[in-house]
Amino acid sequence: MPVVEAQHARPLPVLVLADVSGSMEQDKKIETLNNAVAGMIRAFAAEDTLYGEITVGVITFGGTGARLHQPFTPAPQVRWTPMSAGGRTPLGEALDIARNALEDEKAVPKRAFSPTVVLVSDGIPNDDWEPALERFLASRRGAGAVRLAVAVGPEAGGPAYQVLERFVANPAIPVVRTDEIDRVKDFFQWVTVSVSTRAHSGNPDDLSAFDSDELHDLTD
Repeated sequence: MPVVEAQHARPLPVLVLADVSGSMEQDKKIETLNNAVAGMIRAFAAEDTLYGEITVGVITFGGTGARLHQPFTPAPQVRWTPMSAGGRTPLGEALDIARNALEDEKAVPKRAFSPTVVLVSDGIPNDDWEPALERFLASRRGAGAVRLAVAVGPEAGGPAYQVLERFVANPAIPVVRTDEIDRVKDFFQWVTVSVSTRAHSGNPDDLSAFDSDELHDLTD
């Protein structure tokens, strides 16, 4: 009898852009964010999916610049290294790294499903971020991504909040704003459920069932 080759699940990328500037050292922000991301990765690793293999990448921006903290890796294979905070807020550099990471076909092959990209920040960028955002939104993967954002502290409508709105660039998806850092954990639990649901669906690229009502509920 002929040998039937096993069908490999297509990658379903999740990319987190994490603000690790000095202000994230306050009020256990970085500790809570580390725990939330680690919990999300553990939950993804426990999923037994047929259609979408969840891969996770993390980019940090702070300190002396932005860097790829966790290259795209299947969730069960990730060995999480906690992030540390300090320095300024180079969001533009992080967005360029994100665009390059998503365009790297070795990490995110053409057959991959549309990525989910999550931006977490508690302040205003202090580099030339606007051209970088335009480049990201104009890229194929950036434009096609489910883009989500969390404002840890900034007032709704303020300058820092508006930066995140421009990143999401979708009036149907609210920026989640929270004064309580523990709500970040709730947000990442929502991301976990949302991505896992996509991974188990027959067509993870079908976003018609995406419901943002719960994101409104998470906003303070």
